[in-house]
Amino acid sequence: QVRLVESGGGLVQPGGSLRLTCAASGFTFIVYDMSWYRQAPDKERELVAFINPTGTVTNYNDSVKGRFTISRDNAKNTVYLQTNSLKPEDTAVYYCYAKSYALRREFWGQGTQVTVSS
Repeated sequence: QVRLVESGGGLVQPGGSLRLTCAASGFTFIVYDMSWYRQAPDKERELVAFINPTGTVTNYNDSVKGRFTISRDNAKNTVYLQTNSLKPEDTAVYYCYAKSYALRREFWGQGTQVTVSS
């Protein structure tokens, strides 16, 4: 059974930090590109950060560059999103996403809520 389980969300004040974690199981994690997406109320889901299977390539939405860092631990089948200097506009549900172009498979997690408010 494929599972992507996000955790680490919560309520934080502006300028604060959170570390989001996505634990994967039920598929060959090491061959999948991993990404974090987010969706704010009444907005479309958007890509936040991407990391390739070996962790050597990362990409970020311009709005989070310099503040967020994506990483992965293939030994633990886990991907992380370190979020720093959080702003109210970062408030959204954050989703973990796995995709393998070679295997033509993709999976979504259930999401974790991040709320940035004073």
